[in-house]
Amino acid sequence: MAYHAQVRVRYGEVDQQGVVYNAHYLAYIDDVFDTWLRELMPRFEVLNWEIMLKTASLEWHGSAGMGDVLDVSTQVVRWGNTSFDAEFDFRVGDRPVLTATVTYVGVTIGEHRPIPPPDEVRAHLSA
Repeated sequence: MAYHAQVRVRYGEVDQQGVVYNAHYLAYIDDVFDTWLRELMPRFEVLNWEIMLKTASLEWHGSAGMGDVLDVSTQVVRWGNTSFDAEFDFRVGDRPVLTATVTYVGVTIGEHRPIPPPDEVRAHLSA
């Protein structure tokens, strides 16, 4: 099941062409996914688990500009032992802007040793 969020593009996130700087999309992805995790529990780190981004693949289909509202849908599309892939779909209204696939690895806090996700996290992200 997909998680949905909205991101309003701010003045400082666009360039002289009036479109969002590419790098801001990774920050949007990070914010959306973090918000989804924190809906499970505000301090999910008490589970001694957190995620680190391993790879990201982004494909642009159009642009977004200042004041646009990006509708973002994300869902986990692959589970591994310690990693998982999340897909993100960004739109402004019905117009596609970006699709992305991000591979995250679950790690222990501090040592960053790969570990499987806690059962409650996996259930939350799979619901």
